[in-house]
Amino acid sequence: QVQPVESGGGLVQAGGSLRLSCAASGRTFSRYTMGWFRQAPGKEREFVAAIRWIGSIPYYADSVKGRFTISRDNAKNTVYLQMNSLKPEDTAVYYCARSSGVYPRATNEYDFWGQGTQVTVSS
Repeated sequence: QVQPVESGGGLVQAGGSLRLSCAASGRTFSRYTMGWFRQAPGKEREFVAAIRWIGSIPYYADSVKGRFTISRDNAKNTVYLQMNSLKPEDTAVYYCARSSGVYPRATNEYDFWGQGTQVTVSS
């Protein structure tokens, strides 16, 4: 298995939008839950959103619910994170990873982490 590769980060003003992509490899991609996490300077890595492989059911952290949308394209082995109404507190490095768990939210339930993509939201 090859590590996933995140892209789409950048600098945006508060209220703006970004779309992150996570390209993964492996024929079994569609059988895993894929999650997005973020880590701000001096803070622990925190759960943002994930999408189950069964039924592509999404779930979110309360802090992003209603603003972020996670989706996946199994044919392209890619998971997306559409981020709208961005706030300065969304500034962080965003990572994607995979899990075999059931509605996993903890970092130790995930493996094969990407290198991350920086998102900076200016006020």
